[in-house]
Amino acid sequence: MSDVQGSAIGFRRPGLTLALLAFAQLIISIDYNIVYVALPEIGGSLGFSAQTLQWVVSAYAVAFGGFLLLGGRASDLFGPRRMFVLGLTLYAASSLAGGLADAPWPLVAARAVQGLGGALLFPATLTLISTGFAEGRERNRAFAVWGTAGGSGMILGSLLGGVLTQAFGWPAVFYVNVPLAAAAALLALPLITPAAVARARGRRFDLAGALTVTAGTTLVVFALVQGPESGWSAPPVITASAVGLLSLVVFVVIERRSADPLLPLRLLRGRDLGTGLIVTFLYMGTFGTLLYFLTVYFQVVHGYDALRTGLAFLVPMAAIVAGAQAAGRLATTRGTRTTMIISLVVGLAGAVLLGATLAVDASYLVLIPGLVVLGLGQGGGYTLMFGAATAGTDPHQQGIASGVASTAQQIGGAVGLAVLVAVANAGTHGLTGAALRAVTTDGLRTAVFVAAGGIAVTALVALGFTPVRRAITSPEASQVAA
Repeated sequence: MSDVQGSAIGFRRPGLTLALLAFAQLIISIDYNIVYVALPEIGGSLGFSAQTLQWVVSAYAVAFGGFLLLGGRASDLFGPRRMFVLGLTLYAASSLAGGLADAPWPLVAARAVQGLGGALLFPATLTLISTGFAEGRERNRAFAVWGTAGGSGMILGSLLGGVLTQAFGWPAVFYVNVPLAAAAALLALPLITPAAVARARGRRFDLAGALTVTAGTTLVVFALVQGPESGWSAPPVITASAVGLLSLVVFVVIERRSADPLLPLRLLRGRDLGTGLIVTFLYMGTFGTLLYFLTVYFQVVHGYDALRTGLAFLVPMAAIVAGAQAAGRLATTRGTRTTMIISLVVGLAGAVLLGATLAVDASYLVLIPGLVVLGLGQGGGYTLMFGAATAGTDPHQQGIASGVASTAQQIGGAVGLAVLVAVANAGTHGLTGAALRAVTTDGLRTAVFVAAGGIAVTALVALGFTPVRRAITSPEASQVAA
């Protein structure tokens, strides 16, 4: 058995530390899509082909998804503070390299390193929140603040990307990260002290497990990202899928035989983590894809430019913030499972309402009710799902549990987008002008309704989370760890 120092980390300045952790999550979320609106300018400036330009986005997603388990276990073995600082340092350095890039592949490499930084930073941040704040009111509030940053950051990325690209050119979407990530890394040193972090002692690093799971996950994510672009029968996609799945099978065999595995397989049999993996997978495959389809609707159907598209997302961003804060408060009195289900049902209603109002000639005002209700549910669900997934995990295994949950998130987003893009694009080939706008709108509406069906399934799966025996209604009760 490993000797674990600390069950709940505790911070000397919890308010400032929570602000720092939320800020780090904001950086991760912004980087998901800040480059989207800059892609045309990047492609023209650096000479990307139509086939290679997508790798400005995909390199980040592949590296992020492929290295999450490794990042999670590294957080357990070497401490979340070290991984937090290292992840931010990689963000700062790779963002500087991306802004300075003068050819396609240096920029793609910089984006991959950004993804690696995210794979180290995300589990470390979740571990620090899960073990640094007492269960109950304090932890629910922490996850509400963290979820607000994460949920709104993805939309803020679209707005910020449009503003920066239009005002300063595409390198600005990379340069903006340099001072932000560097400042966060420096602030972590005094706020998160070495003595405060939970860290496993006497553990060895499972190199064989790390290599096989990283290779397997990376190749599977690559296939999911590249499949819609190259075709699912393309040799690179088939090869990556086959080798990736084989690597994951080998990983399972290694973990079963290892005395000190990278991922103890018994963790996956836990009720909360097992349920959480499915919930995070489905959440990102549904809620997580709708931002893309709304972007297509605003730009292709209504002809919005990058800046106007970003501004159109201010309403759902405000709703996500409100939903995240409400869910954090409600979870304290009604429990995480009940609040999670309520959030998903609200999001389901919002998706149905949004789908019903999508039309070629629909004004933005007509869409607002659906965007608001959807945002409330989306913000609440994002705030709760990671904490619910890792709730029953020991403190010294929070890193790997967070890594597994976030890997499910990444793969779910890739699978959901691939499926729903195929649904939305059916029948659009060869069309132009008004005919293209009409068919595109029909396809987007169908994709939103399919996503709504997926959200309904997610709500049913969330019933599998452990119910609370009683509601926590007082600050004193919220300090008692289960």
